[in-house]
Amino acid sequence: MVFGWKLHGDGRGLAPGEVVKPDERLSWPRMVGFGAQHVIAMFGATFVFPLVMGLNANLAIMMSGIATILFLLIVQGRIPSYLGTSASFVGAVVAIRAAGGDSATVTGAILVAGVVLALCGVAIHYLGVRTINRVFPPVVTGAVVMLIGFGLAYVVADVYWPQDPWIALITMVATFLIIVAFRGFVGRIGVLLGLVVGFVLSWLADRLFGDITSFNATLGKVDTHPRVSFQAVADAPWFGLPEMHAPAFAVSAIVLVLPAVIALIAENVGHVKAVGEMTGTDVDPYMGRAIMADGVGTALASAVGGSPTTTYAENIGVMAATRVYSTAAYYIAAVVAILFGLCPKFGALIAATPGGVLGGITVILYGMIGLLGAKIWIENRVDFADPVNMVPTGAGIILAIGPVSHQITKDFSLAGIALGTIVVLGGYHLLRAVARRRGEPAVPGANPGADPALAEGRDGNA
Repeated sequence: MVFGWKLHGDGRGLAPGEVVKPDERLSWPRMVGFGAQHVIAMFGATFVFPLVMGLNANLAIMMSGIATILFLLIVQGRIPSYLGTSASFVGAVVAIRAAGGDSATVTGAILVAGVVLALCGVAIHYLGVRTINRVFPPVVTGAVVMLIGFGLAYVVADVYWPQDPWIALITMVATFLIIVAFRGFVGRIGVLLGLVVGFVLSWLADRLFGDITSFNATLGKVDTHPRVSFQAVADAPWFGLPEMHAPAFAVSAIVLVLPAVIALIAENVGHVKAVGEMTGTDVDPYMGRAIMADGVGTALASAVGGSPTTTYAENIGVMAATRVYSTAAYYIAAVVAILFGLCPKFGALIAATPGGVLGGITVILYGMIGLLGAKIWIENRVDFADPVNMVPTGAGIILAIGPVSHQITKDFSLAGIALGTIVVLGGYHLLRAVARRRGEPAVPGANPGADPALAEGRDGNA
């Protein structure tokens, strides 16, 4: 199924316990609202990470839409997901630029990593998902989902929340109340409405109290500035193609970014597994396609000077909050993102969203993603009495939350989510091998009635 969504019920709402499946939809006006919410959810990180990497943000937005459409086509509409800018490459890109590399060298290295990721997806598709289940058992996938969500906590704490703590707090509480207190469509677009509430309150605060003295993320220091500024909106043209450039290839740069492929595979597995848990569907047959699609999206985006892509935790959080998993919302979001990329004025408008507002929104989304990891553990009865499960998982999550940075060479380091992912994955398999050599059972306390694949390679897996 790629197109041709079935109408869910009367198209107006959901009964308690119901979900809108990937091949279903509500009425089109409601789906436009959900699509808009997905745009808002992905926009902050998709716009910020290119800026951090020194790449064109409007191009990143446009290519994220194109990559998302390709992703949905490659997975045949079975896995609802949005491909936004990946944060896994930030450390490597900073290292490349510190060594004198330019944007062409950066995107050339990322392009190669995208091709490698796509080839890994092809291999997984043809060798079978059991291969990935052995490499990424539920204890690992749950940990990756958790550290991806909680590992972004520093973005809230260090970047968004300090810009306007009171607006962040009010936005968070308003979003809580909208999601829980209102039933039907209003409750399900609570994230979008919470953002609008925060935006309006920020504008009113400027009128009533004047400029705020706080951390300015653009300048990286404390200064006095308005919470909401529309100057960039006024200056931006209505229509224009984003600036593009061809990639250049340097072996030294390629070596720096290739470790990110490991994190992306684990990240995609975690995200896709989370979607499968939420939708109650078996996504294993499409795991290879999903990883391949992310690789194709990354390669295509970087081929024209854009940013690397990945499936987005923020949008999974929106689905968890709304219980609407329709891929129709993602097609709408992708088209809107492409239009944003072609319209600098609209991009400037959304980019004008105050950081404090984003703090109130992202603290909810990142937290929900982190707890989805716990949900995977609970539903698969992961045994944390077993140190093989507990030790690397705990260490990896702390490294991600820190975020801890580990210097590998003079010009290259692993940090945060990437470092945590590698520690969880590598640590689990190392300790499992040690336990086997000592003659301990592979799966202590495994459910004797479970699928034999659990004992063979999934350790309490989904």
